[in-house]
Amino acid sequence: MDEGTTTCPPSKGTTTCPPSKGTTTCPYCGVGCGVDITFSDGKPSAVAGTRSHPANGGRLCVKGSALHETLGHEGRLLYPQVDGQRVDWDCALDTLAERLAATQREHGQQSVAAYLSGQLLTEDYYVANKLFKGFLGTPHVDTNSRLCMASAVSAYKRAFGADAVPCCYADLECAELVVLVGANPAWNHPVLYQRLKAAKQRNPLLRVVVIDPRVTDSCEIADLYLGIAPGSDARLFTGLLAWMAANGRLDRTYLERHTQGFDQTLSAAREDDVSLAAIAADCDIDPERLETFYYWFASQLHVVTLYSQGINQSSSGSDKCQAIINCHLAGGKLGLPGAGPFSITGQPNAMGGREVGGLANQLAAHMDYDSPGAIDRVTRFWRTPGLTPSLPEGPGLKAVALFEAIERGEIQALWIMATNPVVSLPRADHIKRILAACPLVIVSDCLANAEILEVADIVLPATGWSEKDGTVTNSERCISRQRGLLPPPGEARHDWWALSQVAARLGYAEAFAYHHPAQIFAEHARLSGFENGESPAGAEEAGGPWRVFDISGLADLDREGYDALAPIQWPVNASAPAGTPRLFVDGCFATPDGRARLLPVRPRAPAQALAARYPLRLNTGRIRDQWHTMTRTARAPRLMNHRAEPFVEIHPRDAADAGIRDQQLVELTAPGGRYRARARLAKAQRRGELFAPMHWNAAFSGRAKVNALIQAHVDPLSGQPESKHGAVALRPLPVAWEATLLVADDLAERVDPRPGCDYWARIPLANALRWQLGGAPESAGRDWLAWLAAELPVAVSQWSRDDARGRLRASGIEAGRLRWWLLVGPPASLPALHWLEQRFARGLEGDDRRRVLAGCDSGAEDDGAIVCSCHQVGQRRIVAAIRAGDTSVEALGARLACGTQCGSCQPELKALIEEESAHVDA
Repeated sequence: MDEGTTTCPPSKGTTTCPPSKGTTTCPYCGVGCGVDITFSDGKPSAVAGTRSHPANGGRLCVKGSALHETLGHEGRLLYPQVDGQRVDWDCALDTLAERLAATQREHGQQSVAAYLSGQLLTEDYYVANKLFKGFLGTPHVDTNSRLCMASAVSAYKRAFGADAVPCCYADLECAELVVLVGANPAWNHPVLYQRLKAAKQRNPLLRVVVIDPRVTDSCEIADLYLGIAPGSDARLFTGLLAWMAANGRLDRTYLERHTQGFDQTLSAAREDDVSLAAIAADCDIDPERLETFYYWFASQLHVVTLYSQGINQSSSGSDKCQAIINCHLAGGKLGLPGAGPFSITGQPNAMGGREVGGLANQLAAHMDYDSPGAIDRVTRFWRTPGLTPSLPEGPGLKAVALFEAIERGEIQALWIMATNPVVSLPRADHIKRILAACPLVIVSDCLANAEILEVADIVLPATGWSEKDGTVTNSERCISRQRGLLPPPGEARHDWWALSQVAARLGYAEAFAYHHPAQIFAEHARLSGFENGESPAGAEEAGGPWRVFDISGLADLDREGYDALAPIQWPVNASAPAGTPRLFVDGCFATPDGRARLLPVRPRAPAQALAARYPLRLNTGRIRDQWHTMTRTARAPRLMNHRAEPFVEIHPRDAADAGIRDQQLVELTAPGGRYRARARLAKAQRRGELFAPMHWNAAFSGRAKVNALIQAHVDPLSGQPESKHGAVALRPLPVAWEATLLVADDLAERVDPRPGCDYWARIPLANALRWQLGGAPESAGRDWLAWLAAELPVAVSQWSRDDARGRLRASGIEAGRLRWWLLVGPPASLPALHWLEQRFARGLEGDDRRRVLAGCDSGAEDDGAIVCSCHQVGQRRIVAAIRAGDTSVEALGARLACGTQCGSCQPELKALIEEESAHVDA
């Protein structure tokens, strides 16, 4: 069998016997941490941060620390499928190519599309973009990065002429002021947050401002907190620009030498009332705190504004980003150490996808359809002897519009890679129905429980982290190697390989004759430098301004050099062979005249308006220990401990108004769907506003896809959805009973307790599977003992019942091993489950059988809800230590080890200390 025909050639370093240690890059957020993997008996046994990696310097968050726990073949997608039947790769690829070709013959070139992911490697992304845009001739290639970073991209391009983040992580350590706006790095970018926290400890003069409707854990290090009204960010920053002008805080020299558009921009800002009182009223904050922020920003030169989804995920996200950039340009706070507008990405390779043209409005190598000469340039670069690709003449459909076109029948075939749009897109339930009706849906994924597989016609098993081999680019433009250290399980293959094989079957073999990702990377690097700033061949006019993205200095890497590639920040070229930490230091921008653009911004309210029927504002986001749709993180049971079930955070007074108690089951409704979860009362939540996490899906809970509640309003420039501004109604979920069922792992597939439940959550544990259940009023008379006898494969061994309170405890024991355990009653009556869960693995010894119904060892202390996931330390043990005199985070760490590894739980530890101190003072 020839290399590269029907099997995926192994990456260098990927062998059947893994090395004792390997170095790669974390697959989670955009920080891009280096990871060292240790192997024992051929299996990954531990991970640690790479001390030499510039992004993390040895640090890892709890998700990164648990990476080795997410590996293994269980639950993996192992074989190709066509129409629900297992097939071999030749059959799958032949069928895929035939159906794509037939679709284009019958419906036209643009009837096929691809939807990609910031979790793909750059090499996968490059081949997908080249195949679809360059050879299939369709512009409809977009990515889930559209949902998180597109507004930042739009603003950078408008202001600087390029999608070029000007800052680096070291700027956080050089700054005099760091502004966190629409970002909660303590939970979402923990390693970067720890760097900032350490910088603040070293430099007492460094100030931190947090701007967020919610009091988040990032407020732990804040010198000033502004709890603004949702959607008022643009008003805050246009007001800042006007205040800087009125108080003589502009850098006139910088504006005159390096920018244009200031006068029009300032005039637009002044069309609103720019008094502090008016701005504070619109933002719903205290005028004195507002003035303090304005004064701090205006009086310091070294200011970094770090922003993320709270800014981007808006129907006016591009303008919000632009308003921030305007203030930095007006004050000359850019191109200096510790200065600049810094968009922090949410995915490991959102930046790499943008480099290769993964967005629908891009071509490749940071060229756009409207860039002078770009279509011709890319066509000539991709041409092979006897074949000229026919590139589209204009941009394709952005994510939301792409799925609307599928619903209209304009797009008949979609290839989805490494993403779960039936969970992550607005109107998520409707998206699932759209895809179910699409004639051809191809899905490349690595996990068998991804919900998107339910609507797939052709399924391709992809390699996952630790198997894939290629590069990623983090939020500071740093390219790092993600190395394949383990052999792929089953018949899983690299995405670039599958794409290349389809290309060959469609007649483009010569243009896709890749046998190793090093070849793809080298081609990508050559394209980045191809006619970069030069005139296209035979043209009289210049080819447009220089392109900031240029890694032509890496184009000559051979395979050995590629395998050894150390982290490096682009641009990397003849002028900067060692990379470029900071951009625009000379004040020269990638615009035709070299000047940055200030652009007028008029603040706009969220498009999803509140109404009598839907009176509450919903904010969606991430939580500390989970990632995206949980397909990876839920494989590490300890990551389920901090927040085991879907939840809604509610201000206590809003909860009281709705008749809701803490931990009660509730339901959110919106025009597009319903969301069922557990209430968490939180004074940190503004009144009239709710927070719900984005992670849960149909594999882990029944009605917990929060994006089913979000309407498809998008930013008109970026196409990014308004995921932060839902409008919903809240009510208690009427249930007659609640129950907790634990089932041994080997019985889990034989037990399905969901029928008859109005609420359920599936929670993987280390040695068992936990079900949290709730039943509708009509099921109040359920005979639990009869149900247990009928539904569970092991008979009831012991039980106790309290009919007065509607409580039942029961267990099934077989051959001295606990096989299942049930509590009918509210979760508040549950023990911590640690002791009980261990009985599934260790068996029952001594008095264990007698203690099983209680669910705990009578001599053991119940640890309570887990706070520190790294060391599995619970809240009750922490509170006991505080009451014993450990009244600092450091003292708790010394006694219990909590907060000593990744540091993500330190804000929660501090909150517990303050809460206990308040009780003592009272």
